[in-house]
Amino acid sequence: MRKLKNEELGRKSVEEFRTGKKLPIVVVLDDVRSMHNIGSVFRTSDGFMVEKILLCGITAQPPHREITKTALGATESVEWKYYQNVLDAINELKNEAYKIVCIEQAEGSIDLADFIPEEDTKYAVVFGNEVNGVSQAVVDVCDYCLEIPQFGTKHSFNISVTAGIVLYALSGKMKQ
Repeated sequence: MRKLKNEELGRKSVEEFRTGKKLPIVVVLDDVRSMHNIGSVFRTSDGFMVEKILLCGITAQPPHREITKTALGATESVEWKYYQNVLDAINELKNEAYKIVCIEQAEGSIDLADFIPEEDTKYAVVFGNEVNGVSQAVVDVCDYCLEIPQFGTKHSFNISVTAGIVLYALSGKMKQ
């Protein structure tokens, strides 16, 4: 086995990313306070070719040194927009025919492994605050609530880890 060199990876240019076919997913970050988490979600979103990221509430916006540090250039490739109020963002997405999915532990949530995305459907995936998660007001307007099963003593993953798990699972199920 040999480690591949950067030039062997077939990486897209920023322009190729912007014009390329995207996974029909919008990532919504609601009140995410850590700029390192925000940057990591940008980088993961680039890796899975998501449509865009909506930054809401207290979620910081690029350009910022702490976001750039972990995004490694993904703030230049992934489209993003800021909303003061997450419900405004969600209402706009609903008007554009997105199904709204929150990632949260809730009554009636669906195990991520059991979720089957509908064909030809666009999804917006909402990730919440590091401490409080997705607010009840947002959960109330979601079409689905997905949960990642956990078996240890902690009852949460870091938001950047959660985004990686969810986007990986959905990209495989949606057959990009």
